[in-house]
Amino acid sequence: MDTSFWSGRKVFITGHTGFKGSWLSLWLQHLSARVIGYSLPPPSDPNLFESANVGAGMVSIEGDVRDTTHLRASIREHEPEIVIHMAAQSIVRASYEDPIETYSTNVMGTVNVLDAIRELPRRVIFVNVTTDKCYENKEWVWGYRESDRLGGHDPYSNSKACAELVTQSYRDSFFGTNAGGDQGKLVATARAGNVIGGGDWTRDQLIPDIIKAIREQRPVLLRNPQAVRPWQFVLDCLCGYMTLAQQLCLKGAEYACAWNFGPRLEDTLSVQDIVERLIALSPRGGSWIRDVTTQPHEAGYLRLDTSLSALKLRWSPRLGLTESLEWIWNWYEEYFRQQDPKAICLDQIGKFEKRLNGS
Repeated sequence: MDTSFWSGRKVFITGHTGFKGSWLSLWLQHLSARVIGYSLPPPSDPNLFESANVGAGMVSIEGDVRDTTHLRASIREHEPEIVIHMAAQSIVRASYEDPIETYSTNVMGTVNVLDAIRELPRRVIFVNVTTDKCYENKEWVWGYRESDRLGGHDPYSNSKACAELVTQSYRDSFFGTNAGGDQGKLVATARAGNVIGGGDWTRDQLIPDIIKAIREQRPVLLRNPQAVRPWQFVLDCLCGYMTLAQQLCLKGAEYACAWNFGPRLEDTLSVQDIVERLIALSPRGGSWIRDVTTQPHEAGYLRLDTSLSALKLRWSPRLGLTESLEWIWNWYEEYFRQQDPKAICLDQIGKFEKRLNGS
């Protein structure tokens, strides 16, 4: 990723008030991009968007991607060069509770964003952020490739597979060479692993659950301690999205496809491993217990093959899991010591950029 590429670029982010959206907004502001966000209010209290005062350095629009008229008007008004679509109902358990909201947000929300940029008179780069869970999970021990079959058992995973198909249809029907080549719209999707980092307070997510349990001196309650996931630090993931957008802009249609972004092979570990490693970092100690109540289905094993991103985007994770967990623990320690959350984030962004530059 060339950090200088982003200076002055007009970037429209949906879902900018969420965990990943807040980190991305801060990073782009740091790189002097012109950032416009479109999102519902922050989904938790506390949340990174408000605590780090993310909105102060950007245009922040409160809106729902299901509101076609408002979304279309907002995109038309700002005419972005790059659109990164992150707005979603992103919680597996919540998708069982309200599948209609999940499908309407994740599928029709994507349709609405794509159709809004279709009407813009200028060239636009579009990156649709989906998920590693969009694949038809066969509990393989090897990683899924971008060409593997899409599916998804639960409504969340399935809705993201649908969003992948929607994006493919718009790309084939309206964009790329059919829309005037380089003067048209270039569209890609990004499938990342389980993204972790400081400042996450999302409901039913592992890192916030661990931090809260340790702070409250109670055991961490685990639904499926043996579930294996590709754990990935938030800045590594966002670096993938930004590298993809940059290459779409500079090199064109050959990058308009699906891409996996995941951790190193050895960092695909179980939920129990993550809990015990974070507990080991805590001077207070901690413990975990298994939730024995009946739980909805979730995949037991998930791994991503990132060979395509490594070969064509020259992207690879800069932080291993051990360092990632140390950065996460340090983020929360600083936060609970009343340090400025924005300053904590910018410090970690600066350290990460040094990794990108090889220093």
